[in-house]
Amino acid sequence: MTQPAHIAPASQSVEGMYADYFLDYASYVILERAVPKINDGFKPVQRRILHAMDRLDDGRYNKVANIVGDTMKFHPHGDRSIADALVGLGQKGLLIDTQGNWGNILTGDPAAASRYIEARFTPFAHDVVFSPKVTEWQLSYDGRNKEPVSLPVKFPLLLAQGAEGIAVGLSSKILPHNFNELIDASIAHLRGQPFQLLPDFPTGGVMDATNYRDGERGTGRVRIRARIITESKKLLRITEIPFGVTTEILIDSIVSAAEKGKIKIARIEDNTAQHADILVHLPAGADPEQTRKALFAFSACEVSISPNACVIVEEKPRFMCVSDILRYNTDSTREILRQEQEMRLKELNEAWHQASLEKIFIENRIYLSIEDSETWEEVLGTIDRELQPFAASLRGPITRDDLVRLTEIKIKRISKFDAFKADQHIRQLEADIEQTQKNLSQLTKFTIRWFESLRKKYGAAYPRKTEISSFGSVDRAQVAVANETLYIDEEGFAGYGVKKGNPVCKCSTLDDVLVIDSTGVLKIVRIQDKFFAGKNPLYISVIKKDDDPVFNLIYRDGRDGPVYAKRFHIGGFTRDKEYPLTLGTKGTRIFHFSVHETEENSAQISVNVYLKAVLKLRNLVRPFHFSELRIKNRGAQGNIITKHPVERVSRIMPPAKSGDEEAEEESPAPGAAQAESTPAPDTETPQASPAPDQEEPPSGPALEQGSLFES
Repeated sequence: MTQPAHIAPASQSVEGMYADYFLDYASYVILERAVPKINDGFKPVQRRILHAMDRLDDGRYNKVANIVGDTMKFHPHGDRSIADALVGLGQKGLLIDTQGNWGNILTGDPAAASRYIEARFTPFAHDVVFSPKVTEWQLSYDGRNKEPVSLPVKFPLLLAQGAEGIAVGLSSKILPHNFNELIDASIAHLRGQPFQLLPDFPTGGVMDATNYRDGERGTGRVRIRARIITESKKLLRITEIPFGVTTEILIDSIVSAAEKGKIKIARIEDNTAQHADILVHLPAGADPEQTRKALFAFSACEVSISPNACVIVEEKPRFMCVSDILRYNTDSTREILRQEQEMRLKELNEAWHQASLEKIFIENRIYLSIEDSETWEEVLGTIDRELQPFAASLRGPITRDDLVRLTEIKIKRISKFDAFKADQHIRQLEADIEQTQKNLSQLTKFTIRWFESLRKKYGAAYPRKTEISSFGSVDRAQVAVANETLYIDEEGFAGYGVKKGNPVCKCSTLDDVLVIDSTGVLKIVRIQDKFFAGKNPLYISVIKKDDDPVFNLIYRDGRDGPVYAKRFHIGGFTRDKEYPLTLGTKGTRIFHFSVHETEENSAQISVNVYLKAVLKLRNLVRPFHFSELRIKNRGAQGNIITKHPVERVSRIMPPAKSGDEEAEEESPAPGAAQAESTPAPDTETPQASPAPDQEEPPSGPALEQGSLFES
């Protein structure tokens, strides 16, 4: 059956729907709901709320329910979205003077119902937001009322309040800034001087804005920390919280970290009211400073925020940095002030013209000349004729409206006319006209004085709340509580979940583990519940980020090669990458291995090298001191001790206090747990694929118990 020509195929209908309707929907959400306009810093619902409040304003508080109802004449959405937007404006504290329970941004508690709370404008809002004579108007959605296209805001209000919104395909997140710093930056821009803007949050806290980068999209980032005070060894007090985090979220994150064993706490008390006050009680033996760092690492006591300044400019979304937004708002303020001054100048000239006409009309008794006029036109003609001799002293032509206005002067006013007061009024108008003309001729200076007057009038009420600081990232592994134990079993599996193995040392779930296998290959891996460390490892232990131990090593290269000795640091590393400590020749044997906390401890180690009995070789025991070696990198070959066959190596122990002669400690039995390892005699280090005639490896690992270093 043939489809009618006027009905498009289904595929084309769907394609057309996506092409037309979805784009319209996305544009509507971006322009009319989610993203603020750069001109005044408001989203449409906020702008309509303020316009409705202006209509209702009589200086007294109005019920929020009444404001919401009046706003619905302009906003084609439900009352809930209007009420939520009004509460958000009220909680910012700049434009709306609130009364009643408006919620708490610290605890996240909601505001009371709209019928219980009240609002009115602050004096600041009256000064900077409204100017009907220079406002551009448009019809509301139903065509019955007028609403502003944008409000003539004479202040960088968008940066002062901040904004956040999610649209279709983009989002906006503009952080709030300090009132006085915005004024200083605006004045600096007007003077052509450089300036810098950094956020200031109503919740306070400590901020690292090193990477703020002027709020640029995709690159800027600020880190905010709670203010934590150490009251005593058993008590931490949180007095300020990060922006965007409530006390409930903060406490839940701390409790969650404690349950996972990352932080040790006894209990938490929340005494927050007007100001944040959270008490963190510590258990006996806990380190307050370590716990404080752990709170930053594992809880919401530190958050990171990436700004994304998206605004509507000329009916299009645009990403900008905060400095450009401030420049735009400052220039817009200057333009609005220019329009207001021009309007004022026009009104003053009109007032002077009317006052002068009235004085001439009354002083010269022109009103008496109209007594004989019989018609309305004769009355107006007579007044016009009598005023012509004085027209040259006026600043504008005499219009018909002027003549009509003169006929409306009441007899009572004429009888009480005071020429002195009239002259005084005209002189005051002339002074105001002169001042207004001066303001227009020096518009930039006038704008600077405008900002300075705002700072003098309101600046004291808005001190900076967020401290600007610089702090490094907390290493989570360094501050994590060591509430686990690293084990290793006979099969070579290690981890904090290998409960049937031998304990190595205490650890946390974020530590790194240093493993040196029996072939002399070093590897650092992230600790896990269970991982394979290799059978009979030469050494295994937890290693911290700031640890820099010194290793002593004596090994034979291959089966018949020379014997080398070296001292080295770990150096830089990549997790899970293998680093050979020897030359890697097949048959290599490790005679001595030890780990030391400092270079001095490493240099104090001395050993006896026992050579195999060979014809004509008399001195079979040769002492060697590690102090003779310089510390090199881990990949260094080392220094040759001897080229003769070596039977074993044993450490020379320091003299006893009783004065006994120097003693020797023989090599420990295979499998002994110690920080310093000397393989047993006649024991070769095993290779991945040992040759048939290769000697047997040690029967067990040489392990560290409790610490990475020897004392």
